[in-house]
Amino acid sequence: MCALVRSASVNPSVQPGPGPKTHRPASALLADRVHRIGTEQAFAVGAVIREVERSGDRVLRCNIGQPDFPVPPHILAAVKEAIDQGLTTYCDPQGIPELREAVATSVGKRRDLEVDPERVVIYPGGRPAIGFAHMAYCEAGSEVVYPTPGYPLFESFIPYFRCIPRPAVLREVHEFGLTRDEVAPLLSEKTRLIFLNFPSNPTGGVATQEQLQGLAELILERTGPEVRVYSDESYEAITFDGEEHRSIASLPGMAARTIIASAVSKTYAWTGGRLGWAVYPTVEEARAHRRLGINFFASLPPYNQWGAVEALESLESDAAVETMVTAFQRRRDQVVPALNAIDGVRCLTPRGAFYAFPNIEGVVERLDIEAAYRSLDPAVQSETSPATLFQLFLLYRYRVATLDRRAFGTLESEGQHYLRISIANRDEELLEAVARIGEAAHDVQGFQDFFASGVRHVV
Repeated sequence: MCALVRSASVNPSVQPGPGPKTHRPASALLADRVHRIGTEQAFAVGAVIREVERSGDRVLRCNIGQPDFPVPPHILAAVKEAIDQGLTTYCDPQGIPELREAVATSVGKRRDLEVDPERVVIYPGGRPAIGFAHMAYCEAGSEVVYPTPGYPLFESFIPYFRCIPRPAVLREVHEFGLTRDEVAPLLSEKTRLIFLNFPSNPTGGVATQEQLQGLAELILERTGPEVRVYSDESYEAITFDGEEHRSIASLPGMAARTIIASAVSKTYAWTGGRLGWAVYPTVEEARAHRRLGINFFASLPPYNQWGAVEALESLESDAAVETMVTAFQRRRDQVVPALNAIDGVRCLTPRGAFYAFPNIEGVVERLDIEAAYRSLDPAVQSETSPATLFQLFLLYRYRVATLDRRAFGTLESEGQHYLRISIANRDEELLEAVARIGEAAHDVQGFQDFFASGVRHVV
């Protein structure tokens, strides 16, 4: 284990473009901005699951994006040792120097880059850096390009900061990659941020070298040096079939344009550690984000930071990650064929992350869910979808929790009938969940009864 050392250390006239629909109550108690920000539906579903389980039936939880493995013991030991040494005080708001050095070394080695630790900022998880990127680089009216379906916080901050959303639709025909031709029409002189996320949440898509090369050439040709690419690489260690993680930052000219973001949550099964980082193109940018961090959370627990140092530097980590990824690939190879065996479902084989993202268009058609959806009040329609209705049917009648397509970006989601199924679950529970999905997919009368009951049409 590494030796532990105490660290020394908007313009209101500009209106946003179309964005996720929000409803402001009649009360004038809360500021308008509170009603403009979106959220992550994964946490909302948790409350619905608890509601269902109060009936006494356990729900098979395939909704949560959390590895079902324990934090590796050597990482926990480092946290405990740091606590025993009294490393429980304020520390450098940018992150303890030892962790920034470890991040710089790890990020640089895996991407063949030279990374100055002064360009690294440590965060309480992967989320703050997303919001801070909108805050630091965009003004009201700036345009933000982001993948959809994608991590929901890319979209949820856009109306909050009165920016203009430019969703880039990830398409099944391209295996949920992203091509130059798809992004090109979205760029303009107002573009300030471009979000990328590979391996992808929720699709498990992995960009090819050709796709990344085309995107890099497009960005360098069509945008100025002030535009930033935010490359969320939180699932970088979880790739299958010998696939190697690729970062757009490694391509010529892109290191000076790209923010590289990752965290311990997925790689080390440490979602509760709340430790993430971003590597900025310049020291100036890192210092600006350090200031933002001071205003929001001062500094992070140093003992968790020492755990992250251990995670990044210990040779034991590689074996722990390999064990987890091997299990995820085995589960993927069981779940995807089982999903494809369901009439009305088709599912690509993901090459990364730990999700299956089946297309349930045939199920929607068989159960006549579109007609049910169209019968809803327009205000309710705007908050749900046919896939949402099937998601809720699965949960209430078949005790299987999933997430629908709308949970990963509402704009441009119309007519897309997908579910996200987390394979971070025991093999037997996953296969049972898929079997129940297969039953639900043919239960025409059951869906009609569920819908008529009116128990819930919106998550």
